[in-house]
Amino acid sequence: MKRIFSGIQPTGNLHLGNYLGAIKNWVALQHQFDSLYCVVDLHAITAPQDPAVLRASTIEVAASLLAAGIDPGRAILFNQSRVPQHSELAWIFNCVARLGWLNRMTQFKEKAGKNRENASVGLFAYPTLMAADILAYKATHVPVGDDQKQHLELARDIAGGFNALVGAEFFPLPEPQILGAATRVMSLRDGTAKMSKSDASDYARINLSDDADTIAQKIRKAKTDAELLPATMEELDSRPEARNLVVIYGALAEKSAEAVLAEFSGKGFGVFKPALVEVAVEHLAPVTRAMRDYLDDESHVLAVLDDGARRAHAITKPIMAEIREHLGFLGDSLG
Repeated sequence: MKRIFSGIQPTGNLHLGNYLGAIKNWVALQHQFDSLYCVVDLHAITAPQDPAVLRASTIEVAASLLAAGIDPGRAILFNQSRVPQHSELAWIFNCVARLGWLNRMTQFKEKAGKNRENASVGLFAYPTLMAADILAYKATHVPVGDDQKQHLELARDIAGGFNALVGAEFFPLPEPQILGAATRVMSLRDGTAKMSKSDASDYARINLSDDADTIAQKIRKAKTDAELLPATMEELDSRPEARNLVVIYGALAEKSAEAVLAEFSGKGFGVFKPALVEVAVEHLAPVTRAMRDYLDDESHVLAVLDDGARRAHAITKPIMAEIREHLGFLGDSLG
């Protein structure tokens, strides 16, 4: 059976970029694949965390996924630290991966910056834990954004390296799934920068927790230009803010960007923005309401995560037992 694995950081305050770039696709994929979706709290501690904030953010992200349509009857939803095989396999992969492989990872260079010598070993080895997340379940497909493609390529290298080490085609080489028209949603204030929760201006993003009035206000204030919308996407190449809003409209309305331009070509943003407000509120308001309901019933969210962790553990424990046997370890792990 084809199996999907994907994870999301428990940073809280999920926004439209997270939704259109990942979560909306996960909802569709759960009907096509054996699906596991993970709140990656082990990855989160590669940066300092307040324990109370991390706990609350893990619950909030899980609630957001449920509100967006992840069905725990179809997909397995859990938090990473509950399943010890992730950490165990990550150490094994640390012994398979090579420093040269990890030194090529551009995300580490970006996150460590000039302070590389003070970066944690965990941040440097982040990609081997990501490989363990995927391969602990022998996942065949991984939905990723453009910024994670390099990590998935490393996971494939590690899988191949392990297979060569044990002389067996044990792990599949997972395939990337880059889906949807809005895999990279840009800031509402700067069409050349990715939408981010770390942006100083809250008007740069639409949060999944925003109510209808806030969504409308942010779209009205989104940066645009004075020109009319053209007939083709090529004509928007030099207009990043306009292009971003057209792509967002198309992704929310489930239309191609070309179809959006066919509808609004020759019209200005005085016409386009109210239409975008309407489609955004219609699509996102039910998610926001459902998320608030889940957060008001925290015990239900915790029960979903608990059940998901048990189901995930049931899949990966026998896989890990085979890995241990291949490596010559005595006995099964007790975790």
